[in-house]
Amino acid sequence: MLTIGETLIRLVLAVFLGGVVGWERERHDKAAGLRTHILVSVASALVMIVSTYGFNSVLSRESTVLDPSRVAAGVVTGIGFLGAGIIIFRRDVVVGLTTAAGIWAVSAIGLAVGGGLYWAAIATTAIALFVFTVVRPLEARIRNVHERVFLTVEADHNFSMKELEEAVASVSAVLKGLQIESCQDEGTCKVKIIVERLPEKYEYTIVEALKKVSGAKKVALGK
Repeated sequence: MLTIGETLIRLVLAVFLGGVVGWERERHDKAAGLRTHILVSVASALVMIVSTYGFNSVLSRESTVLDPSRVAAGVVTGIGFLGAGIIIFRRDVVVGLTTAAGIWAVSAIGLAVGGGLYWAAIATTAIALFVFTVVRPLEARIRNVHERVFLTVEADHNFSMKELEEAVASVSAVLKGLQIESCQDEGTCKVKIIVERLPEKYEYTIVEALKKVSGAKKVALGK
């Protein structure tokens, strides 16, 4: 039987390891952040503890056989539904796959902690952080694209959102965000645009494309 102290150690460690991964995701403003990763990790750890030690009273009876791994296997299945809710298809681009994979990894970390495999859980946490922090920029270099480009557009009331989206799509980029910051008396507004997945050396191509949008007067790179 697991002692209260050992149970608390496992739950706290699951919270910490899940929080470490969640903190990294929170910094990048992902759909699943700090709280989500902590809850997935600690819940997975608890399920593993219950699966392993929660049926001792039943197992003490003769002719009773239970497979402790069956409850833990349900976590792997259930986490798939959570991951599916994170993945979305937007503007011909699938978004959220890495976040969903991170949730799946955190659930495995929680299961490992709940099963007492501390070093396996710690090593997996370190590997997950390595993938999120080191492999991500390396992946961008391999793809030869910018992760995020900021542009400012000065436009009048004739500014066309439809033409804006078409201009961004014409250079194989993705419109990530748009914000109208300020409007002057003569009707000129500053529009902040965030673009992702823009191929390298296409910065000025997108500037020229945005200048052709109806209502656009001036386009500049940078925040």
